[in-house]
This record gives sequence, C-alpha cells and structure tokens, in this order.
Amino acid sequence: MTIELYRIDDRLIHGQVVVGWGQPLNIRFIVLVDDAVAASDWEQELYRMGVPPEMDVYFHTASDAVAAIPRYRSDARRGILLTGDIATMRRLVDDAGVLAVNVGGIHSRAGRTQRLRYVFLSPDEESALRQLAEQGASVTAQDVPGARPVALGDLLSGSAP
Repeated sequence: MTIELYRIDDRLIHGQVVVGWGQPLNIRFIVLVDDAVAASDWEQELYRMGVPPEMDVYFHTASDAVAAIPRYRSDARRGILLTGDIATMRRLVDDAGVLAVNVGGIHSRAGRTQRLRYVFLSPDEESALRQLAEQGASVTAQDVPGARPVALGDLLSGSAP
C-alpha cells in the first residue's frame, strides 16, 4: 500500500501536512477528497501553491475517490489521502476499504467539545468515529509523526495527555 496516511484534517493541505508528515514519510503525492474543492478550480490552485513542485496533488469528490483509490494504492510513490471531515472518511472506509484513519486537526466550533488540543468533536462526530472502529478501521489521533498516537478510546474519554 503506497498511501501511507489516511488523514482527517479540516485545514486540508497546510504546512503540517506537507512538511510535518510529507517530509518524514517521503510523500510524493497528496489525494485531497473534498466535494467542494473538487468542483473549484481556484481552490485547487490555492492548495497546489502550498506544496513543493516535486509533490503532485490530486482532487476528487468522495464518489470519484472510491474508484480512484486502487490506482493510488498501486502507485510506486508514497502518498497521503486527506479529507476535511469524518463523514467523507467514513464513506472511504465503507466503500474503499480504508483500514487506518488518522484524526489530525478538527478544530473548535459550536457544538464541539475539546478532546485534544487539536481535536474538537460533536456527539455525532464521536459516534461516527466509533462506527469507523466498529467497521474494523484503526482510528487514532496524532498531530505530527513524532507524537504518540492517541487511541480512539483515550481520545473520546478525554484521558489522553
């Protein structure tokens, strides 16, 4: 499998993804799965500006990504797949067999409770993460590669450091 990381991060492509994860994992492509961004040429151009020239960026709707993931898994290069929300990642777990999910940044907004300094979740989002795990996906939270992964149970119970 050459998609090294399946990450939920509501900021999508930013320095922490490109430098923090991309460099240590020797990433050569990013697959960004977001229906709105996939439909917006100017947003795609903005995200492309945030990556070095040797790193390719591919944009897909959730529906298109399901069909495209096997191609990325067979790519000889190493890649990261990003979604901006849990619902989109859930679709990929359900329909494309994603087995490991990294919860990166899900930031504060109304109705969410802080679980880690970089993860805020609503009750519905907590339920969706539990369902991912029940479907067999390994779900952990980790902001950068050098940090200790936080197990889903610790994340949801608030007992993570």
